[in-house]
Amino acid sequence: MIILTDVDGVLLSWVHSFEWWMKRKGYKKKELSYYIDKQYGISKKKAKVLVQHFCESAAIGFLPPLRDAIKYVRKFHEEHGAVFHAITSFGEERYAMQLREQNLKRVFGENVFERIHCLPCGADKNEALKRYQGSGWIWVEDKTENANLGAEMGLQSFLMSHQYNWNQPLDDRVTRVDTWKEIYEITTGAQEKEISPARSTGKNTDPITTAFFGKK
Repeated sequence: MIILTDVDGVLLSWVHSFEWWMKRKGYKKKELSYYIDKQYGISKKKAKVLVQHFCESAAIGFLPPLRDAIKYVRKFHEEHGAVFHAITSFGEERYAMQLREQNLKRVFGENVFERIHCLPCGADKNEALKRYQGSGWIWVEDKTENANLGAEMGLQSFLMSHQYNWNQPLDDRVTRVDTWKEIYEITTGAQEKEISPARSTGKNTDPITTAFFGKK
């Protein structure tokens, strides 16, 4: 089994870490949006520069896991033999790519990721997904546009729910989820008994990211 997945907002908590980084630099959020320029009331050019600086900083190597990702990524790998192909548009700076790989291996395990495909910062994923077109493999994203693209390409597409993607148009073939537990149960048929983390309410309820970076 091969599972295709984005990284930021799906496996790792990029948003909370970026907000912490921005706060330290004196920026305050203005509104809720997927787009950084709208969030902080700055130009698109400035937002692109800040995102790139963050993605090339040492912080990118120490992002905490998102919600229940550790448990269920490992269950997929250890109990079902799944390997993961990560497709991430966070940049192609050599040392940042090494930090990303180290971060993923440290959090999820040395052999979980068979491939980590790094794209230019903010790049679309059309070409990267074409190689998997029609495979029916699991594809997990937090950007609605890319989740819809996966469905169009014949993938079993899931959208990891966040407040910033809640009201965006979603293809009927895409399944919205709050946790990896839901993906695990839907795709394996297994029923986990433990209580899932809180559903998306717009507030950060992730105890792991809170432990790493503190409450906002």
